[in-house]
Amino acid sequence: MEGTIYSLIPAVLMLVLVLLTRKVILSLGIGIIIGAFMLTQMDIGAGLALIWSIFANIFVSEGSLNMGSIYLLSFLFLLGVTTAFMTASGGSKAFGRWAVERIRTRKGAGLVPSLLGIVIFIDDYFNALAVGQVARPVTDRHHLSRAKLAYYIDSTSAPITVISPISSWGAYIIGTIGSILAANEITKYQAFEAFVLMIPSNLYVFAALLLVFLTIYLRLDIGPMKVHEQRALETGELNNPEKGDVPGDLNDEFKDHDNGKISHLIWPIVALVAGTVVTMILTGIRNTEGSADILSIFANTNVNISLFIGGVISVLVGFVLYVSQPAPKSGIAVVFGHGVKAMLPAIYILIFAWMIGDIIGQLQTGEFLAQQFSQADFNMAYLPLIIFLLSGFMALSTGTSWGTFGIMLPIAGEIAAVSDPALLLPALSAVLAGSVFGDHCSPISDTTILSSTGAGSNHIDHVMTQLPYALIAAIAASIGYIILGLSGSVWLPLLLTLVIVVVIALSIHKFNPKISSKS
Repeated sequence: MEGTIYSLIPAVLMLVLVLLTRKVILSLGIGIIIGAFMLTQMDIGAGLALIWSIFANIFVSEGSLNMGSIYLLSFLFLLGVTTAFMTASGGSKAFGRWAVERIRTRKGAGLVPSLLGIVIFIDDYFNALAVGQVARPVTDRHHLSRAKLAYYIDSTSAPITVISPISSWGAYIIGTIGSILAANEITKYQAFEAFVLMIPSNLYVFAALLLVFLTIYLRLDIGPMKVHEQRALETGELNNPEKGDVPGDLNDEFKDHDNGKISHLIWPIVALVAGTVVTMILTGIRNTEGSADILSIFANTNVNISLFIGGVISVLVGFVLYVSQPAPKSGIAVVFGHGVKAMLPAIYILIFAWMIGDIIGQLQTGEFLAQQFSQADFNMAYLPLIIFLLSGFMALSTGTSWGTFGIMLPIAGEIAAVSDPALLLPALSAVLAGSVFGDHCSPISDTTILSSTGAGSNHIDHVMTQLPYALIAAIAASIGYIILGLSGSVWLPLLLTLVIVVVIALSIHKFNPKISSKS
């Protein structure tokens, strides 16, 4: 069944179950079981053994610890403990009081995570988690739902990272582009120059970013998002009260006091940022052969260990600040315990997402889709559009932008180089755009999972509320890619894409009834 149409079954079944049941772990679990049995020709014993092997490989691979996974999971626990210290110390509460005096509207509160998401462009994991910790006290004070916060985080993290050459994504993409140019003997431009030239053709990214700020300014609450925002304004419930798998609400777990200062929130965040970025630079220099420039550093950095070390430093700073506070306060063990407990839902979902990703990889789902695409006969003017849609579906099904990059960039590059070299860079841009679009729609995407974690939102609530916004940006980008393929222009399709987003947003603003708000 590997590499055939049947390889789509686990991914499609999992997506359908998520939409029908809204229970992500159950849906992922069923997808894992079905996929494992398919790989073992329905042998129950062998299927269960395969499931255990995939789970074990998350922690131990080829006889040694899988430190990448361990570092990332450990970082999530450390982030939970850091958040617990910031909350128990009263730092989040103090920052909320400070922010209320200066940020007086819900629009202003929405701008905090959105602008931070653009400023923090080093890595999407780091972006998603760090922005949530800083912005949450502000958005909570103004009764923005956690689903809305997760949308702001997710729709600025990957889009800004994928067009930034000085980021973990940018370095990886530039390296891949370099091999594509070499394989097709293209010497017109170097990899970095090609990446920069590709940026205006990444239509979905700019559509998604523009829609975030239009959503803030026009108060666009579309579909399920309106329900969450209405509940947050009317009842103060920032999450769906019926959902139990929501990480991170710690305010009611600790003794209430007024000893907190803004520094109890700011310094752990500063430690997290500084520790992570410095370690990324150091590991990048260490892993770079020869002279190290900024691109080679970020191409060779170890993101997971950098996050882990940044998390350790952040916990230590939070711990020192907390123990220096006068009583009353909760015990250290209580803070650690609640911090770890708050991250368990995200840990469970991430582990299951990794497992279904492994199953889908073994079934060669991505390779099957790519093969069907490469064998199809179509008008080359529609190449960017077709690549955008296929990359989106592949990222949606597999839950990985990077995996989609790895499969689709060489295929798109080869087809364009052979058929119409003028479409090479637009085709590669369409892969990046489609991968981010699919990532935004996928319940098994690690970036989506971490965005909901950073916001403290129920994961499926985040997926379902973000989906209409992602589709609007994708519709606009699709029209833009049609114009790009037919005209050969770069800037006209980008302008048209942005105009379409504005027109759709204004139409929704005019005809969609507004929820009540104090600002």
